[in-house]
Amino acid sequence: MTQFVMPKLGADMTAGKLIEWRKKPGDRVERGDVLAIIETDKVNVDAESFVTGVVEALLVEPHDEWLPVGTPLAVIRVEGEVLSEVAGPSGGAVSVAAAAAAPAQAAPVAPVAPAATATTSAVAEAAMERLRISPAARKRVLDLGIDPARLTGTGPGGRITLEDVERAATEPAARTPTPAPTSVPGPKAEAAADRQARMREAIAAAMARSKREIPHYYLATTIDMAASLAWLEARNRERPVTERLLHGVLLLRATALALREVPELNGFWKDGHAEHSAAIHVGVAISLRGGGLVAPALHDADRGGLDELMRRLQDLSLRARAGSLRSSEMTDPTVTITSLGERGVETVFGIIYPPQLALVGFGKVVERPWVVDGNVVARPLVTATLAGDHRATDGHRGALFLDAVARLLQQPEKL
Repeated sequence: MTQFVMPKLGADMTAGKLIEWRKKPGDRVERGDVLAIIETDKVNVDAESFVTGVVEALLVEPHDEWLPVGTPLAVIRVEGEVLSEVAGPSGGAVSVAAAAAAPAQAAPVAPVAPAATATTSAVAEAAMERLRISPAARKRVLDLGIDPARLTGTGPGGRITLEDVERAATEPAARTPTPAPTSVPGPKAEAAADRQARMREAIAAAMARSKREIPHYYLATTIDMAASLAWLEARNRERPVTERLLHGVLLLRATALALREVPELNGFWKDGHAEHSAAIHVGVAISLRGGGLVAPALHDADRGGLDELMRRLQDLSLRARAGSLRSSEMTDPTVTITSLGERGVETVFGIIYPPQLALVGFGKVVERPWVVDGNVVARPLVTATLAGDHRATDGHRGALFLDAVARLLQQPEKL
């Protein structure tokens, strides 16, 4: 049998909310089919099945509770299995699949992360059900064993944040908390404030982890974009506006192809060592309406034509802002690109998104003096930066990567 669990859709995710099932018991699912819609701290995500089989049981109904990553949500019977009874997440028996073959031939079931730690206090859990508290803050309360009555919410609408919990942990237990604000916003405003607060907490947790665990090194180079922009203008001249290429897609493709030359930057840091990925799935940082950002993957960004890549980039951006990303797009990025050029920023030094090994930044294309064949001329220039994990690579390999990006952009017809 295979258990479909609450997925971890990014390094900063600790819990999710089941919004809707897209399949019912008895339905056949193929690998990659959407099983459910999961709400995260940032966006709603279409959670995909990673196996092919039949939905045998749905263990959780959609509701407003946040469930820890790893909580069993459903059971899928893969081909060649028969039914048996096992205990569900609440202790009751549910009908699930068991291997029909002999025990020696049975496929092993992946272990499932526990729904809560052994130290969870039932009293504290019950008390927090009545509080407006983020998932990260809730987990920290249980880890520290703090009395929920001591917590004072300073977030939107009196929401209890991770910072509130840390503050309570250092204060004397007898201290009387300041009453939370009594004003109650409308349902829509409250939901938006909750989402925004959760998103900022999730981003803060991931970035704090990155700076705490990853020894960053930074490099920058200036790239002459004259050849790329001239080629792009000629390519777009007779195209309708909706089919024109943007210079950003050239930067994306050049990055992906440069990673072929310097593959040490493409992958993850796991269990004390670098794991390099043969596939190049570029995470693209996309700002969301109302604030915050996500960085879903453009799969195999080094393959296919530029027109196809442009269409895929536009589709990814639209779906990210509409809250209809797929789980694989959230979990698969092997490197991330961020660009603030459209906001007028000329140079951006990013923070690596763990467990990735690198982050590439691009600024605004600006016209500056540049020396060409001994003459000072005006040229369109862009600053490219690299944040690298010094545990996996060094400045020499990082410099080779940026040099490859610059060289590739001088021959845009080959991208």
